[in-house]
Amino acid sequence: MTTRTPSTPPASRAGGQHRAVLAADADPIPTARRPEPGPIAILPRPNQTFVDAVVAGGGTVAELSDETRGVVWLSYKDAAAFSPILEAHPGIGWVQLPYAGVDAFADILDTESRPGLLWTSAKGAYAEPVAEHALALTLALLRVLPKRAVATSWSTVQEGRSLYGLNVVIVGAGGIALELIRLLQPFDTEITIVRRSSEPVDGAHRTVTADALHTVLPDADVVVIAAALTGGTRHLFGAEEFALMKHTASLVNIARGGLVDTDALVEALASGMIASAGLDVTDPEPLPDDHPLWREPRCLITPHQADTPEMTAPLLAERIRLNVQAFLGDGRFVGVVDPAKGY
Repeated sequence: MTTRTPSTPPASRAGGQHRAVLAADADPIPTARRPEPGPIAILPRPNQTFVDAVVAGGGTVAELSDETRGVVWLSYKDAAAFSPILEAHPGIGWVQLPYAGVDAFADILDTESRPGLLWTSAKGAYAEPVAEHALALTLALLRVLPKRAVATSWSTVQEGRSLYGLNVVIVGAGGIALELIRLLQPFDTEITIVRRSSEPVDGAHRTVTADALHTVLPDADVVVIAAALTGGTRHLFGAEEFALMKHTASLVNIARGGLVDTDALVEALASGMIASAGLDVTDPEPLPDDHPLWREPRCLITPHQADTPEMTAPLLAERIRLNVQAFLGDGRFVGVVDPAKGY
């Protein structure tokens, strides 16, 4: 495939927005573990924005062949189609995935036949648009906008809460959580981070480990789920967790639908156990048209569009450019996936 050199780097076309991807931490890969550089295939089909990103990083885009050494895989839904490609082309040493979550690729992230394969994801790259969406859902729930949006008469009932000064629990400590902390600063909220490590998170008032989740839920006014979906976090929120929350509390999930037990959430909302839920992700997904959550007036659902292609394309392009430079140069990759952790 013949490629052209873009007139401007992909990052500059982002209009100066989304600084997070430009400042992402890099993980230096030891020389002995670095993948062999070579031609890069963009699959399942090339996209000019990402072709330009590879070229801007100094790489060469070529059709998939025995010479291929790197792959930019652009499809999340076609994860199963990628496994045969890896098996047929053992020379591939580096794979760039398109999203922050890699749960769809869990079965092929680390196999005995390819233990040295280096995977990078977009984790951290989309932090700003997703955190922005989490804040939008939070404000909408507190201001009772799901009810207001469908009202056909003037209500005389005074409803709604201010976000200012509330207790916010954020589950996860990745890029989305860090950006949400920044966005919450003007509201003077009390922020608790729940994460695997007890290491303090800048901007949070306290940081607790995941086994302390139940101790912080009773005081939470808003709970935002921003964690990775792994075998250990599936149904992290279920009937027991909802029972611990205030009846005035709101739940926001912008991570993965499987982190929440959907049946338990339906019951928690219907019974008034919690006040409301804002979901950009569901389980199952897409949510069937006849699912009770669609009829739940205390639930606001957006169709997994916290970060649309228009928002993410320049961000993924910049992640690709940085990692192509690492692939061909010093091995300082951004968004390296730990197969053992699942993210």
